[in-house]
Amino acid sequence: MLPSGEDKPTPMTTSDAGRKGGNVVREKYGEDYYRIIGKKGGTRLKEKRGAEYYRDIARKGGTANMAKYGPQHFSEMGKKGGKTTRERQGPEFYSRIGKLGGSARRKKID
Repeated sequence: MLPSGEDKPTPMTTSDAGRKGGNVVREKYGEDYYRIIGKKGGTRLKEKRGAEYYRDIARKGGTANMAKYGPQHFSEMGKKGGKTTRERQGPEFYSRIGKLGGSARRKKID
């Protein structure tokens, strides 16, 4: 029996339990902790599976998104990103990076 004045605890969903645990970890270790462990995990995965693994999953994700949204979606996203960059950096930004790009050494494509 529960002591008087205490309610019976209600069951927690899996997502609620995960959120609660994540909040406790964030309070204990700070937000940088997630960046640190993420970098360690990514480095370990790259060592284990190689850089080609990331290319493969990126290609699969890109193909799935293209099938789902179509090429027009990506065109609109590019225009939106370009507009935002122009607003933040100013129109001379593109002139500056264009000159840098022309003088940069090109990587050999495999």
